[in-house]
Amino acid sequence: MALATALPFLARAHHPEAFHEGPRRLATSAGVVNTVLMLTSSYFVARSMSAIRRNRQRQTLYWLAGALLCGIGYLVVKSIEFAWYSELGINGSTGIFFTTYYYLAFNHLVHVGWGSLGILWVMVRTWAGAYSPEDHEGLEAFACYWHTIDLAWLIIFPIAYVWH
Repeated sequence: MALATALPFLARAHHPEAFHEGPRRLATSAGVVNTVLMLTSSYFVARSMSAIRRNRQRQTLYWLAGALLCGIGYLVVKSIEFAWYSELGINGSTGIFFTTYYYLAFNHLVHVGWGSLGILWVMVRTWAGAYSPEDHEGLEAFACYWHTIDLAWLIIFPIAYVWH
């Protein structure tokens, strides 16, 4: 895990020219949209936790549905972005910056995909009455996972799209 965290910084230190030019070739607007989607989804997940603590299963489901839509939106935007890069001939072997970018972005995409499945799981369990104000550890564990995914994106976005 420590190596994965250090990878972009090590690559940047050894190839500053690639990391100066690379972000200019990325679709910053897609990165911004995905940042808004991730932050919004985390807000929705936090609201779902608040709702379950007040014994409001229906509201919990609505907030989780909103988070799921944001997660799916992220997956769609990232897929379109990857397809666009592919059309431009940009892929993981284009250079060290893009190798690092694809490593980080694809790993994040996979985790958002798994997290979206996790949202579906906690939605089914919420609908089935498995969570209550006194017993909602499963929902809380999911919320921790989702917020961690969001935090990872908040590190990836500036490294990949902004930091020239």
